[in-house]
Amino acid sequence: MSTESDAKPQEELEPRVGPVPLEEPEFHPYHHPAAGWGAAKSVTQFLVRERELVDGPRAIMRMNHENTGFDCPGCAWPDDTKGLKLDICENGIKHVTWEMTRKRVGREFFAAHSVSELSAWSDFELENQGRLTEPMVYDPDTDHYVPITWKDAFEVAGRALRELDNPNQASFYTSGRLGNEATFLYQLMARELGTNNLPDCSNMCHEASGRALQASLGTGKGTVDLKDWESADALFILGVNAASNAPRMLTALSEAYRRGAQIVHINPLVEAAATRTIVPHDFLDMALFKTTKTSTLNLQPRIGGDMALLRGMAKAILEQAHTDPKALDKEFVDRHTTGFEAYRELCESTSWEELENQSGVSRDDILKAARVYRDADRSIISWCLGLTQHEHGVDTVREIVNLLLLRGNLGREGAGPSPVRGHSNVQGNRTCGIDHRPTEAFLDRLAEVCKIDPPRDHGLDTVNTIQAMLRGDVKVFVGMGGNFANAAPDTPVTHEALRNCDLTVQVSTKLNRSHLVHGRQALILPCLGRTEKDHQRKGLQSTSVEDSMSMVHLSVGMKRPASSHLLSEPAIVAGMARAALPDSATPWEWYIEDYDRIRDTMAQALDGFEDFNRRVRLPLGFRLKQPARELVFLTESGGAEFSAAALPDVVPAPGTLALGTMRSHDQWNTTIYSDNDRYRGVKNLRTLVFMNKDDMRERGIAEFDPVDITSTAKDGSQRHLNGHLAIPYDIPRGCAAGYMPEMNVLCALGDYSTQSDQPIMKHVKVTIEAAR
Repeated sequence: MSTESDAKPQEELEPRVGPVPLEEPEFHPYHHPAAGWGAAKSVTQFLVRERELVDGPRAIMRMNHENTGFDCPGCAWPDDTKGLKLDICENGIKHVTWEMTRKRVGREFFAAHSVSELSAWSDFELENQGRLTEPMVYDPDTDHYVPITWKDAFEVAGRALRELDNPNQASFYTSGRLGNEATFLYQLMARELGTNNLPDCSNMCHEASGRALQASLGTGKGTVDLKDWESADALFILGVNAASNAPRMLTALSEAYRRGAQIVHINPLVEAAATRTIVPHDFLDMALFKTTKTSTLNLQPRIGGDMALLRGMAKAILEQAHTDPKALDKEFVDRHTTGFEAYRELCESTSWEELENQSGVSRDDILKAARVYRDADRSIISWCLGLTQHEHGVDTVREIVNLLLLRGNLGREGAGPSPVRGHSNVQGNRTCGIDHRPTEAFLDRLAEVCKIDPPRDHGLDTVNTIQAMLRGDVKVFVGMGGNFANAAPDTPVTHEALRNCDLTVQVSTKLNRSHLVHGRQALILPCLGRTEKDHQRKGLQSTSVEDSMSMVHLSVGMKRPASSHLLSEPAIVAGMARAALPDSATPWEWYIEDYDRIRDTMAQALDGFEDFNRRVRLPLGFRLKQPARELVFLTESGGAEFSAAALPDVVPAPGTLALGTMRSHDQWNTTIYSDNDRYRGVKNLRTLVFMNKDDMRERGIAEFDPVDITSTAKDGSQRHLNGHLAIPYDIPRGCAAGYMPEMNVLCALGDYSTQSDQPIMKHVKVTIEAAR
């Protein structure tokens, strides 16, 4: 397996991601409120640029409406419980407008541009060409994609799957946007074929959260809902850039501040969401330019230091319990938990010096956070990838649960753990069967209801799929949405793996890097977008999605499809399934006529989906049951389980830095809207690295100086990224940050957590020097 980043020509490894900037880069720290008029201006400029001044506003008025509109294809933040008619955000509007573009990529485009030519284009330029219009197949003789009928495309995919020596030679990847109905059919197809190779984007994002919550509470999800956010006395927000990644959270934060709740943000960077906001649908505030604070305390741990900070808070609570019997909810601990004594002893034996050193936060500041937690009757702790994409991600999330258990912040209103899922329906994908490690109970029920014999061995996740493609063990790769080539770690190695496949199939709405980094055979299968009407034999169809807080609701498109040749995601899955399984008794075609039929089967096969068709049509849908919320713990002990993990050593070695990858504000996953990052004060620049000014001074680096970045993997191999510009930023010493997907090249494929198998994208060990 290739490990060096120079295994392929440099120009191929690092194609430009964003647009070519027309002006010189600028950096001016951002001091304005999040959202508000800045967001309104940005949205207006985007609508003008995309020429969507009619359909754009129409979509805004239909997005996230209960059972009459379409669900935003962006983040998974829940819809407002009050039936708000403008439950929208800047990035959601951009995401929808980007999908509704009038630009088209048809056969004429592919005839004019070879794959080799397109490979030199930036990722922005590729997606900016517009919507894909018809299925295409790669012609190696001409190096062009050429048209293919749907029937023939399905036969190409079906034949490749039928002729495999073993069904485990195929892997079926899922991006988060896939609706529940298509998700259920997709996993059914894979399992009827005979494989559990169902990697998904959760393997790279929140896998640690699911495994930690499952181990501690017996459920892989958070236990709170939006009403809990509206009644909590204290909110702790860790490792989240809410203003960009879950902007509608700003409404919850501003409302919490107004009612007197304490809001503690814990993040190496003080992001815009951790300062103040003007919520755009608060028209009076907008008119008066009235801002609302979104935090009462900001703490900046070193990268990876959150676990030590959380343990310090727990240590403070336990120390206070010696003199204050109300500091610890002993009755809750005794009745509902196991492992408390071991955890108490661990906290007591951990010195404050070690906690300060590992967290990078002073004892006084840790005590401030602990005081907020002690004084609050009901607390929610929320987190995102800043906590999970580490070697110790599972231990850190379990430490969150430990802290919540100490004060009985579980099983009651306004309290509990609340992971922030970053992509619409990524949680629904897992709920509806996208899981490479399915439980026996799930497989038993699927077998009974769907009359198949599903495989019992665990399948491959994302990292293991890439490794298997490299070895030649996986020969067919199907990507259901997303941009796998750019999203995965170790870019050159991931590209090599995809090219080593016999066939790659990409189900997509727009052109992206994964269409150009392909197997010996390749298909592009264009699908309907979330905003578009889905007409089938029995009429207009709706799909369902699950948000970050376990609410399941319907989504109905409003716009005529971009092309008459597009198929829905369920129809594409069914077409591939029939071609791959010609003798299957599963009624694939019958399902596609009416998605209610799929939901009826899901109601029998999936726990919590009983009476699915009726309940999903209720206002705001329905909430999936969460046993831990009712203090029913499906753990081995039958109780909520404290963990007693040792603190990891996250202090960088002398001369090295811990680098975390992240998104810019004008970006959604691997989709880039511009080279700007408004909330961090950056214009016309993506190839950058944020550094502490003292770290820069120590290395003789000034603002906008080009630097050479070298990462060292667990196996000692090194990867290089040259020419990025250094930006001085308010970030702890020993830490650095930059944008994905450009910096994915620095994260070795073998550098994944032994706890969750997630790539360690938030804790890459690097050295940074002035460019030679």
